[in-house]
Amino acid sequence: MTGLELPIALFLLANLAASLWRVLRGPGDANRLLAALLFGSTGVGVLVLLAFAGERAVTPLLDVALTLALLAAITAIAFAQRAWRRATPAEGGDD
Repeated sequence: MTGLELPIALFLLANLAASLWRVLRGPGDANRLLAALLFGSTGVGVLVLLAFAGERAVTPLLDVALTLALLAAITAIAFAQRAWRRATPAEGGDD
């Protein structure tokens, strides 16, 4: 590899630290969800970079990265369904 994997991974970890601040100080649930999705996508990027930077087998780190990506997608879908239910009026209410 090119040798830039570790510096880029450190930059992405700094990005994760900034998003952690946003999760703690976020004004709403949507901002916190977006920061959590940033955790997922940045975590996948860091794991893939570390997998290819190392000399060892890359399969375990790539498996973890794929699992993290899947969990981030499921989290976004669950939040969207929850927000959609809250935004639509209840059916069968008072007539």
